[in-house]
Amino acid sequence: MSDSTSSSISKTEIGRYGVWSLGLRSEDPSRRGEIEEAAAELQELGYGTAWLGGSSAPANALPLLKATDRLIVGTSIQSIWQYDAEESAAGYAEVDAAHPGRFLLGLGVSHAKLAEQYRRPYSALVDYLDALDAAGVPAGRRVLAALGPKTVRLAGERSLGAIPYLVTPEHTAQARELLGQAPLLAPEFGVVLESDPARAHELARAHLDMYLQLPNYTTNFQRLGFSEDDLRDGGSDHLIDSLYAWGDDDRIRDKVNSFLAAGADHIALQVVQAGSPEDLPRAAWRRLAGILV
Repeated sequence: MSDSTSSSISKTEIGRYGVWSLGLRSEDPSRRGEIEEAAAELQELGYGTAWLGGSSAPANALPLLKATDRLIVGTSIQSIWQYDAEESAAGYAEVDAAHPGRFLLGLGVSHAKLAEQYRRPYSALVDYLDALDAAGVPAGRRVLAALGPKTVRLAGERSLGAIPYLVTPEHTAQARELLGQAPLLAPEFGVVLESDPARAHELARAHLDMYLQLPNYTTNFQRLGFSEDDLRDGGSDHLIDSLYAWGDDDRIRDKVNSFLAAGADHIALQVVQAGSPEDLPRAAWRRLAGILV
């Protein structure tokens, strides 16, 4: 990592558990109050970091940072195709000036099916990081969505660390070996607060459906040993049970903490439930805090 530790956010500040939510990134002014309330409660519950799901601009972190005094807020992830490096650097500078040392710029290459400009993604990401360096964004204040080995290594060399999405503890163990011990490793992980297997699998498959259309994920699943059969018909039970925690409190706790045992520093917990993904699942966050925090 190219910057000094004084420009970095520490693993202790980021905490062991955080939440990942599309609802926290809303640009709708009428939702600002509920987002501020939710952020304040997340801090009170003991979560270290709130991750703004989807390709979110840095400015969307401001309501959460304003409502708290120690919660870290990160983008997970901001697409390099949607915002150019100059925009990202300006957004980072604005947020950091208002709330120093509490914002992480999470970046990623998104997917060919979602970004028209998608081409040579690894080289484009390297060029983007070069531009951020030139603009003065410290390496220790950005993280990379990294699935494959090359990008995981890049995350360790050019950022605070890696924030892989939709992965397993096996991926975490492999990523830790590639990164070494110093860089941050903070995988996202889906949690279904449902003890009935059929209902839990139904909710998880509904969530997984769109990701099974994206080669970046399916290629990674196959790298991890899943077969073509595992990827058919919404995903096999084996795939679902590897990618999501569900069941009673003990089972959920054990599954989440298996990422820590595999080498994760932090887990970004995404609640998967019925309803809009833009909802703020505050009751579920409370229950998870009781289980984990």
